[in-house]
Amino acid sequence: MKHTILGGILATTALVGTAQAQETLTAVHAFPESLIYTQSFLEFVEKVNAAGQGVIEIEVRGGPEAIGMFQQPDAVRNGVVDMVYTPGSFYAGALPEKDALVTSNKVAAEVRENGGIELIDQIHQEKMGVKYLGWFDSGVCYNLWTRNEPTLDDGGNLDVSGLKLRGNAVYNAFFTDYLGAQVIDLPTTEVYSALERGVVDATGWTQIGLIDLKWNEFLNYRIEPCFFSTDLGVIVNLEKWNSLSDDAKTILQDVAIAHEQESAQKLQTKRDEDFAALEEGGMEVVTLEGDAAEAYLAAAVEKTWDRMKGLMEESPQGAGNYDKLIELFYEQ
Repeated sequence: MKHTILGGILATTALVGTAQAQETLTAVHAFPESLIYTQSFLEFVEKVNAAGQGVIEIEVRGGPEAIGMFQQPDAVRNGVVDMVYTPGSFYAGALPEKDALVTSNKVAAEVRENGGIELIDQIHQEKMGVKYLGWFDSGVCYNLWTRNEPTLDDGGNLDVSGLKLRGNAVYNAFFTDYLGAQVIDLPTTEVYSALERGVVDATGWTQIGLIDLKWNEFLNYRIEPCFFSTDLGVIVNLEKWNSLSDDAKTILQDVAIAHEQESAQKLQTKRDEDFAALEEGGMEVVTLEGDAAEAYLAAAVEKTWDRMKGLMEESPQGAGNYDKLIELFYEQ
């Protein structure tokens, strides 16, 4: 399937004009190169550079060692670099609508088809001055991972009292408002040392990547069910995007749409492989059941929607897109 899609793009590229000089986009990625998500972005770059020969190329400048992960969204917004691959949560202050992706139970291909990506792109352009090119690596959700066996109360609900829980902007509304956790905010790059030193003993993280980060050296339990979705996407400086030739835009957008589909499929396989490897290494799974599981999942979504609506209402544009975003990104 991958070769079929890319082959079609290459064939289309052969038909476009090549009179203009090849254009270049500079890019950075939020996470270290070794992480599976970064590898997915670099695959996208390879596809663009293959399809865009003579028309468009992406020049990767590095990751958080080049520009700090939390500074990257502003860097692309201000034109320091042209493109960034990053979670929407890293620029939540400017665009709270990213929580529609965080709570989504759909994959990118579905919301590309129903107009959700188009709406998110429109909001990015209006609020941040960036083009939202694509939602990559969708369909991977989050689990809570702990060092020690988790405690359940008499109703089977998770009891996080006493946990030193690493938090971040993605899931803090859920962790604090529903679970009642006291969180310690840490960037991804500092979690390994925090686990090693006992600063934290639990964290939320996606279904894949734990082994890449070596956090499985300290974490021994995975709590089910999983919640949320990855919100990793590619944003492009809008002025730079508008300056590109139509041929370059077509190649970038076509490859991005293909990669949305391919990356979602590939990472589902990777998730199964990681789970098998973790369980072989001794990882145990604790599953909430019945009403406890339903309440847990409902709270993850509703607390995050509450956060999104509150922040949207504070913005000059208001919360006019709130209901539409939920309709497009969440299957009730």
